Amino acid sequence: METTNLSKIKRDKMLKTINEIKKNVTDEETINNLSLIENELTKKKYGLIWEEHEERVDKELETQIPTFEEVEDKQISFKPNGKFNFLLDGDNLHSLYLLEKTHKGKIDLIIIDPPYNTGSKEFMYNDSYVDSEDGYKHSKWLSFMSKRLQIAKNLLSDSGFIYINIDQNEYSQLKLLCDEIFGENNYVNEIIWQKLSASKAQTLYFSNLHEKILVYRKSDQAVMKKIYFEVDENDKNYPYIEEGTGRKYGSFDFTQSGQGTAKYFGELLLEPPKGKHWIWSQEKINEGMKKGTIIFTSKGLPRVKRYLDNKKGNPIGDLWVNNGVSNLSANDKERVGFDTQKPISMIHRILATMDNDITILDFFAGSGTTGHGVLLQNIIDNGNRSFILCTNNENNICENVTYKRFLNLSKGNLKGGKIDFNLKYYKTKFIPRCNTEEQNLNDNLMKNICNLIQLENGISIDNKKIQVYYNEDEFDKFTSNQELLNMCNKVYLSSDILITSKQKKLLNDNNIEVYVIPEYYFKDEIMEVL
Repeated sequence: METTNLSKIKRDKMLKTINEIKKNVTDEETINNLSLIENELTKKKYGLIWEEHEERVDKELETQIPTFEEVEDKQISFKPNGKFNFLLDGDNLHSLYLLEKTHKGKIDLIIIDPPYNTGSKEFMYNDSYVDSEDGYKHSKWLSFMSKRLQIAKNLLSDSGFIYINIDQNEYSQLKLLCDEIFGENNYVNEIIWQKLSASKAQTLYFSNLHEKILVYRKSDQAVMKKIYFEVDENDKNYPYIEEGTGRKYGSFDFTQSGQGTAKYFGELLLEPPKGKHWIWSQEKINEGMKKGTIIFTSKGLPRVKRYLDNKKGNPIGDLWVNNGVSNLSANDKERVGFDTQKPISMIHRILATMDNDITILDFFAGSGTTGHGVLLQNIIDNGNRSFILCTNNENNICENVTYKRFLNLSKGNLKGGKIDFNLKYYKTKFIPRCNTEEQNLNDNLMKNICNLIQLENGISIDNKKIQVYYNEDEFDKFTSNQELLNMCNKVYLSSDILITSKQKKLLNDNNIEVYVIPEYYFKDEIMEVL
């Protein structure tokens, strides 16, 4: 069958022309350039296509290896034996690069609120703000988001979900990008939520009241809990009170449009109303008559009797308008001085769809609302969730807004009262991607292993209860010191250390758990320079 794809016809004609030109060209550089044109012409022809841009942080990764450095005096620790949460201060691409080493396939839920690229200089690319006059503003935003969402997909567990806040400026582009990265079949829903009242968001033609949340899953193994609004005790659909029990109940129609036939209700053979049919089978009607769940109106019409205390409530929909997800007014007690802050109630609603023992990541953490919501939700349902937040320190946001928010929470200075939790503060730093006598790469990287162990396992290495050893001499000294053995519960060892049978017995007798430090932390980086 002859193709009607006009673009393909033109493309095939150009490819044929290039092929003919190549037959008469012997210059290798010209042939290579023609091949590049061929490659461009044969790239995918449907989906999101944009001018790719390179970030400064991409270039940095070519010559430097990012690592984490703990800021110990910012540690918050009020929950003995509890998991540690983490606040990562630095460019989120560097943090995501490291999280791929510690949390690949381990994140259960990602909630992000990326820059919306409004053109009002709220989005920075390569140390320069992108404004409405930038002809590549969409391409820069897509290049920026694509790298980060690709890693986000790798971090999600097979049962994981990602929620992405967005407005109209990049919604269409983001939807296509997510379809490409996560797969169209893993699109879950679009949620619309009301952010402001009409009086505060008047635009040229309409009041801009809402924003959107795009929801994707990692795979078809991801299952979301259905949540319901609380039952209203004054629900007008349940106006009657049952004698003897005092239970509220209502009577409900059980017909639908369509042709129907008469059915028996006990001894009565009843026709459905004209143009309707009974939606229950005769067998189910018989069962309802026996159980008393079918009652009759004063006109003799059968109805279904339903009790208010059996009602789950109405399922939560995808329109979140003042029904449990509140607006954030300027005077709201949740405000911590961050313009694009989201309401905690939004985080509560998202968390309610998941189990209560999960790991949550937000790599556009801003003021830290995701972490705040996690801590409060753990109190509400006695959950064991933990979070990892990434944000840069532009204008001292991480230190003066995000960290300060958690410090105030630990002191009881914010909504929700004093909360006991554990938090570590990491800053990204860099090690040269080289191996010399002065800069031994292996030694430099090993110094940072502890921070990755802590991050991966949600622990704090105190060199008492939890200890780390990189060589056999240090480990031998440890196993020869009964005082150290008595204090220790867990020990992390380099894969190069060989444990003798005597040492195994000592560790076992002292109930010390042994873990091998993963080689995948920095193996690739070390191999590159050897």
